[in-house]
Amino acid sequence: MSISSDDVVHVSRLARLDFKENEYGEITEQLGSILNYISSLNELDTTNVPPTSHVLNIKNVLREDIVDEPKVDKLEELAPEFKNNCFLVPKVLD
Repeated sequence: MSISSDDVVHVSRLARLDFKENEYGEITEQLGSILNYISSLNELDTTNVPPTSHVLNIKNVLREDIVDEPKVDKLEELAPEFKNNCFLVPKVLD
């Protein structure tokens, strides 16, 4: 895949990157080699490779969901104002 210096100028303006005129040639060459490498990855045979969401074989450790009664008395201690199992807050809208 090739990229022109006009493409690099256009993308740099979109990204609000400010390059000097003499830098565009080198940047165009570097981006071209990056895009060529990425396009070479498309040639790999991945038919027997399962999709992955993470490269390492890790699992998140979760605790069991246990339904418990709310500890209203502890909440009541923390809240500035509490009435009928509800937090009382100042009125914001009329």
